[in-house]
Amino acid sequence: MVSKIGRTWNPELVLLAASVCMLLVGNRRFLELALAGRALADPSSWVFGGALVLALLAINFLLLALVAWGRLFKPAVITVFLLTAGVAYFIDSFGAFIDPAMLRNALHTHWGEARELIGPRLASAVLLGAALPAGLLWRLPVAQRSWKRALAARAGALVLGLLTLVLALWAAFQPLSSLMRNQRDLRYLVTPVNAIWSATALARRAGAEPLGPLAEVGRDAQAGPTLQRAARPRVVLLVVGETARSANWGLDGYARQTTPELAKLPLVKFSGVTSCGTDTESSLPCMFAAVGRRQYDERRIRRSENLLHVLSRAGVAVHWRDNQSGCKGVCEGFTEDRVAALAPPGACTGDQCFDEGLLHDFDALLPGGAGAKVGSPGARAKFIVLHQIGNHGPAYHRRAPASFKRFQPACEQDDLRLCDAQSIVNAYDNALLYTDHVLALIIARLQARSAEIDSAVIYVSDHGESLGEHGLFLHGMPYAIAPDVQKRVPMVMWLSPGFAGGRGLDTGCLAGRRGGVDGTGVSHDHLFHTVLGLFDVQTRARESAWDLTQGCTGPVPTDVARAAG
Repeated sequence: MVSKIGRTWNPELVLLAASVCMLLVGNRRFLELALAGRALADPSSWVFGGALVLALLAINFLLLALVAWGRLFKPAVITVFLLTAGVAYFIDSFGAFIDPAMLRNALHTHWGEARELIGPRLASAVLLGAALPAGLLWRLPVAQRSWKRALAARAGALVLGLLTLVLALWAAFQPLSSLMRNQRDLRYLVTPVNAIWSATALARRAGAEPLGPLAEVGRDAQAGPTLQRAARPRVVLLVVGETARSANWGLDGYARQTTPELAKLPLVKFSGVTSCGTDTESSLPCMFAAVGRRQYDERRIRRSENLLHVLSRAGVAVHWRDNQSGCKGVCEGFTEDRVAALAPPGACTGDQCFDEGLLHDFDALLPGGAGAKVGSPGARAKFIVLHQIGNHGPAYHRRAPASFKRFQPACEQDDLRLCDAQSIVNAYDNALLYTDHVLALIIARLQARSAEIDSAVIYVSDHGESLGEHGLFLHGMPYAIAPDVQKRVPMVMWLSPGFAGGRGLDTGCLAGRRGGVDGTGVSHDHLFHTVLGLFDVQTRARESAWDLTQGCTGPVPTDVARAAG
């Protein structure tokens, strides 16, 4: 099948051989899922499978034929080899789907987190899938032709490749169209065009982003009567968890107690909360938006003001402290600091810090400093966001100090494929134990200041995690097909007696809101409106149907009102 021209090789046949190599290296997962449930004894399964293979081969050939020309022939093919092998590694190892959201999340990941995904297995995958065929290609003498002959030959090859693709799609049209309707996201497994298409879409979206100010939200926001007359400074502290899933959260009924310290505290618990997204890059902006998942529009979310803007407009001071890869634009323009930059003693190794570093110089974060006046909400009310590293994978063993590694044996590898299933769960649960401890420490610090400050704490994770179920690891699957473990997250709330009293909140009523205000369940969509309700910020942007405090407030007790007066 290979044609020799003298002692050289026909470029189009070299591209065909390269296309076969890319098909074998990059599309195992796609074919596995596309052919799932089809009987080998059924002839239609073989027709469908053959058509898919032919279509993938044609797509790869067309891609290479468009980019591999002249002196760039070998460099272009080798580049595509490397891309295919790298993308295939993450698909095959973690069950990743390479869509624009996943790519953006990867591009914005902190280097300290990203390097945990890079190891010997990735190197060996690239060596076998790309370096080996690239080495053979580099030594192969490819025919040099005049530009007219080269153009004519390539045009003919492109036409033939396109016809092959059309015929393959036609042969499999009915089952393929049904498959794509029901599992649209499978297209993000077709490698390497998934990465190329997603990168192009991401660049196009970035270029289309309008310049200028964000769309205003809650322009009418103002401090409500209980905030204006508060006897003591009022603080709401939101802890944004990372990669904590409800399925392993002790307070949500997990068989193993991963929240022993929180279990001893008077908390309001919301079970099985639904996240906005399955990765930090999409979920974090969404959970601070006025309209989140229920009317999801990523462009609108990113180009609109969020909860921080509305609170600030009502006179509430805002501070964001981060122990991860940043606030994804949410806190732009507000006071922000990074734990790694603060370098709290004993909490950090290089640019990696334990979450106790979030409590560095904690009292200085709290409102109510010298000179603050009762009638000045800006000096007397504060919203603090602590963004955790939490359970960020795959290096769960790096997320907790040795004293919290109680579940053994625990996976101590960055590459989860080197560990058995139970040791992965043990390492993950140890990190949850540490989050439990950090949250208990925060509440204890606030309890110690309860005579001076009225405080509330909300903890909710940004998304969940897959720990090997159905061959999936980590997170970031397209939302429509993501398993519940990537979308169900823990959420708890703690209120100091002074905060509940000063706001007139019935904690028993709040505890009954596990199913949301209307009984359909709690989600990230409740966060924006509930925080406004806790502070008593009055604005038309606050929707009562999404405010978990709605209907749970009453008159401020007489002794609290007297103290305020």
